[in-house]
Amino acid sequence: MLQDTQKLYGKKLAALDGDIGHIRDFFFDDQAWVIRYVVVDTGAWLTGRLVLLSPHAFGKLDQHEDALQVKLRKQQIEDSPSIAAHETVTRQFEDQYFRSYGWPVYWQGGEMWGMSGHPLGLVPQPRDPNLRRALEPRADRHLQGTRAVTGYHLETVDGRIGHVTGFRVDALSWAIRELVVETGVWHLGKQILISPDEVERISLVDKNIFVKLTKADIQRTSEGDLARQKAAQGMSTRG
Repeated sequence: MLQDTQKLYGKKLAALDGDIGHIRDFFFDDQAWVIRYVVVDTGAWLTGRLVLLSPHAFGKLDQHEDALQVKLRKQQIEDSPSIAAHETVTRQFEDQYFRSYGWPVYWQGGEMWGMSGHPLGLVPQPRDPNLRRALEPRADRHLQGTRAVTGYHLETVDGRIGHVTGFRVDALSWAIRELVVETGVWHLGKQILISPDEVERISLVDKNIFVKLTKADIQRTSEGDLARQKAAQGMSTRG
């Protein structure tokens, strides 16, 4: 089942011993197209800190729950490596972050989550007492915020067709399966879905997402999707 990031913003988060805030954003891997971190707004609890939670702390993602359950205690979250809102999430930070919880890193093992195709909902291991909290950021960014990329223009082989309005995420693996695109006047204001497999590159400077498709390719695909939806609705009615 796919979850809509737009419907998850503001979702409450509950640790094992109390509420910790709500979802502010998601950081996704712009190469593997998978959510790597939930960005938490902690309100007055941890003022001035940007809290990141790996999907390992959740397991399954479900937008229909009243609150997403986090398999951590508040003190564990408070003791984890911190990063300021203006800093880049670097591989150096991530290495220290995963070691602080004793979780396997996702970039070793060959699968989407290292040794597995989905986050494991792991219980943290004992914390390394010698682990430093302070980090020096390096310019090796590979993560993007879903809120920041929302609004980026979609550039096809033969021109612009609209802008990104959201992302649809696999509830088990946290992989981004579809980009939701508002087409504007080009396609009567309809929303279309684009697979990340069709994305060629993201331009942070121009705020564009370039895809390996023509306008005709996208129109044929969207019309085919609509026909399949109508057929499925017809079968459901007859049943």
